[in-house]
Amino acid sequence: MKKKILSFAMTLILGLGLAGCSSAQDSAFYTVGICQLAPHPALDAATQGFQDALNEALPGQVVFQLENASNDIPTCGVICGGFAANQVDLILANATPALQAAVSATDQIPILGTAVTEYGVALQLDAFDGTVGGNVSGTSDLAPLEEQAAMVRELFPEAENVGILYCSAEANSVYQADVVKAALEQAGLRVSVYTFSDSNDVAAVTAAACAENDVLYIPTDNTAATCAAAIHNIAEPAGVPIINGEAAPCRVCGVATLSIDYYALGRTTGEMAAKILTGQADISTMPIQYDPNPKKFYNPVLADALHVTIPPDYIPLPAD
Repeated sequence: MKKKILSFAMTLILGLGLAGCSSAQDSAFYTVGICQLAPHPALDAATQGFQDALNEALPGQVVFQLENASNDIPTCGVICGGFAANQVDLILANATPALQAAVSATDQIPILGTAVTEYGVALQLDAFDGTVGGNVSGTSDLAPLEEQAAMVRELFPEAENVGILYCSAEANSVYQADVVKAALEQAGLRVSVYTFSDSNDVAAVTAAACAENDVLYIPTDNTAATCAAAIHNIAEPAGVPIINGEAAPCRVCGVATLSIDYYALGRTTGEMAAKILTGQADISTMPIQYDPNPKKFYNPVLADALHVTIPPDYIPLPAD
């Protein structure tokens, strides 16, 4: 009788142990590589929103490998090559050069971009219809460019000459500059384009642009964003106001912007990632997502310093 009781107890213990193992195995774990181009507030917010949304959707099931390229484009290639070699389950490419590097590194691992302005331009896609296909999708930080251009006339009705300032190495900046230039010229303004190749010549190019223009426009540009303080130190003493493509550099060097919410954009990307990882969605059929509600913001400190009258529908940017 004792032997039977002992045998039953051992069977029960083994059964519970196996059940416990089965439960642990049912809880899937995913490794997600994040390649962020540079450390600045907009990209930081997108990464945080992505991680928060993915952790909420898959609590305790995601391990993040977060790498920052410190605004060095070749480093994006090294990072994404490492992710591919390690066979992570998904790659988040934060900013256009990171996306380009990820696409070059793998055509098998799912890749989601975020803070990428125009996927068709970034990936040189002919007849881009809003869905990349293959192993790529994501979210775009493109705000309505014609509306950004209209802000120049709205805030500076006396302006005649507008300079567009951006990094020539960023394909999406070229795209934005072309669209805004056409809109400004259609509004009767004289437009000149000023480009820098990297952070080393930002100050010299900004000085030239300020000397020749009444207003500057800077698109969503990662190099310009990381150099916003250097741009401010030249533009404000020169009395030249700046319209920015997004909010983070506007806090430093701009008067106003029509900008999206980068944290919300990252969250949308994280929600997409959860569906891909759990098999609820096929990345090849997922269209690029956009922020449906960009807002007009202004920098109260610079608006006062440059004596700019701000319409009531603009929201003051909070200080960092």
